[in-house]
Amino acid sequence: MTTLFTPLQLRGLEIPNRAWMSPMCTYSAAAEPGSAGRPTDFHLAHYSARAAGGAGMVILEATGVAPEGRISPFDLGLWEDAQIPDFARIAAAIRAQGAVAGIQLAHAGRKASTGRPWEGGAWLGTDELGWMPYGASPVAFPGGPVPHEMSREDIAAVVRSFGDAARRALEAGFQVAEIHAAHGYLLHSFLSPLTNRRTDEYGGDLAGRARLVLEVVDAVRGVWPQDLPVMMRISTTDWIEENPEDARESWTYEQSAQLVAWAGEHGVDLVDASSGGNDVVPIPHDVDYQTRYAAMLHRDTTVAVAAVGRVKHAEQAEELLSSGQADAVFVGREMLRDPSWANHAARELGTTPRFIEQYAYAL
Repeated sequence: MTTLFTPLQLRGLEIPNRAWMSPMCTYSAAAEPGSAGRPTDFHLAHYSARAAGGAGMVILEATGVAPEGRISPFDLGLWEDAQIPDFARIAAAIRAQGAVAGIQLAHAGRKASTGRPWEGGAWLGTDELGWMPYGASPVAFPGGPVPHEMSREDIAAVVRSFGDAARRALEAGFQVAEIHAAHGYLLHSFLSPLTNRRTDEYGGDLAGRARLVLEVVDAVRGVWPQDLPVMMRISTTDWIEENPEDARESWTYEQSAQLVAWAGEHGVDLVDASSGGNDVVPIPHDVDYQTRYAAMLHRDTTVAVAAVGRVKHAEQAEELLSSGQADAVFVGREMLRDPSWANHAARELGTTPRFIEQYAYAL
């Protein structure tokens, strides 16, 4: 038995293997007023195919906890109870194919209100289904508008929104909730001194900048069953410190390690270790540019860690786990290219794929 295809226990939930589908935006949700944020038949086919393809867990893409928390008008959203049935059929389809159903709860912050990437991804105005973004401080993402600086009342509303969205996700049948605190979106923008210039209790030192994230963890953990896991995606670095020509104060690995320790104390069971996204900066071309930070977190903290980023091959994924660098791997683009990546990886590693009967003769 390979490590990649052994179960992983998180609290009372057994995940059948450690090859998981990474949350990836598809910009395919309904956008019209009255049905905005709801998943469509595309999502049903897209996610159930990866579950049938052998993934141990399938995590839905960034799902806005508020209308203005979506990256685009075409993003998923779970800000009202009327959206629950549309999500419930996605969760049921994932579980029916033998995978664990997860959902990533998110708020885009200053990077909100953009168009689809394949249509240019420009910021959208209110006459184009868009809205004015807001964030930790009035610091624009390159090429975007200056966001509205959030008040304490705004912050409290966001915390409630995460808790309310988690409750709806649970009612819809999801077994894992992941908090999106990476890639320059709202929670990351509070964490990083690059984007957080506040002088109140939500700014300043690391404890202040991490306050919102930990309040969100508490809100989600407060409605999530004790026997089911809560996860968190973080950017381990802004990729500023690694550039000797860039002297700006930024988010670093050392701060990430402390955040992970605090998050574990607040009930986060696994950290999904990504990177970058808070500014337009050079990123290394190394295959392990991101997974090496996951390995460091696995070494330096007591919270379970999933590696993600440029994981293409079965042997590569197996090495990350069997060598003790991570507890699981998220596979992104390769699962877009091949919905049955996990089953094919199982075959390559000499173990039994988890296929459904209808596909038995095709593998």
